Amino acid sequence: MAHHSKTPAGNSPQQPRAAPRVPQPLILHGPRGVGKTTLILERLFERWNTGPHITGYVDFAESIEDYHPKHGQSYPWTSWTTCPPPKLVTLKDQLENCLESMTQRAIMLGTISSHQIFTILTKWHSPTTALSQILNKDSGSRMPVRTKKNRVSTSNLWDSAVFKLSSGLCEQELDWVLDKSITVEEGSYYKEAMAALKLAKEVIRIQEKWRENAVRDLNNRGGFSRSLANSATDWPCLLLELLSLAAEMDYFQPKLVINNIEVLKNAVSEDDRTICGSMYHDSLIWRIIALGANERCLPVLLITSDG
Repeated sequence: MAHHSKTPAGNSPQQPRAAPRVPQPLILHGPRGVGKTTLILERLFERWNTGPHITGYVDFAESIEDYHPKHGQSYPWTSWTTCPPPKLVTLKDQLENCLESMTQRAIMLGTISSHQIFTILTKWHSPTTALSQILNKDSGSRMPVRTKKNRVSTSNLWDSAVFKLSSGLCEQELDWVLDKSITVEEGSYYKEAMAALKLAKEVIRIQEKWRENAVRDLNNRGGFSRSLANSATDWPCLLLELLSLAAEMDYFQPKLVINNIEVLKNAVSEDDRTICGSMYHDSLIWRIIALGANERCLPVLLITSDG
C-alpha cells in the first residue's frame, strides 16, 4: 500500500505552534469553602506538573500560622482580613523563591540563557552604574572614570560581572546541575546562566536600595508613586517576563498559581523604607495584566475569596 503524506499537496509544511502564553490572568473567585484550593491541589496540580508542564504555587495565607492547615490549623470561618496580617517581606520571599525555582528549571532545560537575562534586564532598567558597583565591590580600587572614547559598554560590564559571579558560585548553588550527567560545555552554559540570574537580582536590589529614601518620604507624607511601587515588584515581574518568553509548546509550559492573593493587600511592612502591602499588591497585579496585554504572559491564576 502506498504511503500518503499527512500534508496535503500544495500546502506549506506545518508551522510550529504558538508558545503557551495568554493575554490576561485568570481570576478564580468564589465563596469560601466551595473547594477552589482543593480543585487546584488535588485535581489539577499533578497534571500541571507532568511532562513539559511546570506550575509554581504560592499560597499567601500559609504564613498565617494560626489559621492554615499547613501548620495543623483550620481555615478561619470568616475573611483572611480578620486574621493577624502577615509580613510583606515573607510574602515577597514566597513569590520570588517560587519564580526563581521555575527560572532555574528553565535554565536547566536550556530555554533561558545569560544573554536573554541581560536583554530583559536592559529592556526595563539601566544597569551600568549598578554593574560597575558590583565589579568594584571587594576590589582594591575603583574603576577609572571613563570618557566617551574609552567608555566600557554595558554588555562588557555584564560579561565581566557574570564571569566574576560565576567563579564565585558555590557547589550548593549548582547542586541541581552537578547531579546531572552533562558535558563540560553544558555545565559551563548552565553555570553562566545561573550566575547571570544571580547578577540580575543583585542589580535590581541595588537599584531598589537607591530608592529607599524616596520610599521613606512617600510613607511619611502618604500618597502613591507608580515608579516606587514598581521598584518593589521589579524582580518578580522580570522573572515572569523571562519565563513567559522561555515558554515553548510541548517542551516548557510554565504556569503560576497565586492562592489567597487578597492577603497581600493587608501585609504589613516593618520597615519605612519599603512600600506597604496594598501598594505592592496593586503594582504586582497591574504589571501582570500589562505583561499579558503587551507581550503575552505565561498563564497566571489568581485565586481569591474576598472582594
